[in-house]
Amino acid sequence: MHQAQPTTQPSTKTEPVRPLAGFTVAVTAARRADELAALLERRGAVVQRAPALRIVPLPDDAELLAATKQLIDDGPDIAVATTAIGFRGWIEAAEGWGLGSALLARLGAAELLARGPKVRGAIRAAGLTEAWSPASESLAEVLDRLLGQGVSGTRIAVQLHGEPLPGFIEALREAGAEVVGIPVYRWMEPEDITPLDRLLDATVARAVDALTFTSAPAAASLLDRAERRGLLEPFLAALQRDVLVACVGPVTAMPLQAHDVPTAQPERFRLGPLVQLLAAELPLRARVLPLAGHQVEIRGHAVLVDGELRCVPPAGMALLRTLARRPGWVVPRADLLRALPGAGRDEHAVETAMTRLRGALGAPRIVQTVVKRGYRLALDAAAESKYGTPPAP
Repeated sequence: MHQAQPTTQPSTKTEPVRPLAGFTVAVTAARRADELAALLERRGAVVQRAPALRIVPLPDDAELLAATKQLIDDGPDIAVATTAIGFRGWIEAAEGWGLGSALLARLGAAELLARGPKVRGAIRAAGLTEAWSPASESLAEVLDRLLGQGVSGTRIAVQLHGEPLPGFIEALREAGAEVVGIPVYRWMEPEDITPLDRLLDATVARAVDALTFTSAPAAASLLDRAERRGLLEPFLAALQRDVLVACVGPVTAMPLQAHDVPTAQPERFRLGPLVQLLAAELPLRARVLPLAGHQVEIRGHAVLVDGELRCVPPAGMALLRTLARRPGWVVPRADLLRALPGAGRDEHAVETAMTRLRGALGAPRIVQTVVKRGYRLALDAAAESKYGTPPAP
């Protein structure tokens, strides 16, 4: 006897929306950019890459070679290592030049200070032992220790980490030390500046939702480029009001905070916590409205309708954002036309974009047409007291 096979019902379970779905996040890092981008994309973000800097390869850096030779000829009393990657790269570059043993001997004879645990690990991996290291990874603590023990008449080598350390170096010089800066790696403007210019334009147009920074030189470079293009004022206005700025730590944030840009920083200064911070903060910035019996969440380049992610064309997002400024209130076609990117003067462009917006939302009644007046969002009656009762059409 033939037995009927049980039929498999299709699953109605939908995948949960990832926390950064619908948001565009910019990565300005030159180093570990792939790792940061992958972490963001795993959480649903669209990533715009725009390296603000490039790193000069260590073996090709004549300035580092000259500084290394000088240090070997005239060794320091004290050496300060500031970054693990920089210290490792310096030793590797010296070995490539045939100077590795001589450099390690000089550093081993000096009082060697490490800025924090990661640098301490790099020092020990090179076969050296640090004299002292703060737990906080703070150069301020290193400076306090040096000034406290007295540095007058001493020769101090400081491994730079991509940018000058004027406050640190000047304080040592004022205390009577001879300070030699070691430019272990140097930041320079990217060879191709086009991605950086695109990011500036996108930020001014509010086409990105967040900028990430993993180094102070990258932040300074982007600000400098904005100034040279005459965009500093509108760029800062976007960062101060609309675009989330996430920095890996307080040192990275300093160039931005000097321009009164608010920054978000994770408690632990690592890429993982930085991405977790964005995943928590960006959804909180989304506009959530009850419209035509639906829960609508307006994100950067997409919309959640009852928890389902809906991709919306840029023109439709521009209309939706304009309507959402006063939900339930009628917005004239002329105002909506001005909101459309590059629409010109033809109000028919509004109708075309509105048709596409309704189709993308999958719920046409969310946006109502008010004959001879314009359009409005169909705000649920229960929410009208929050946003003000709109006048009757």
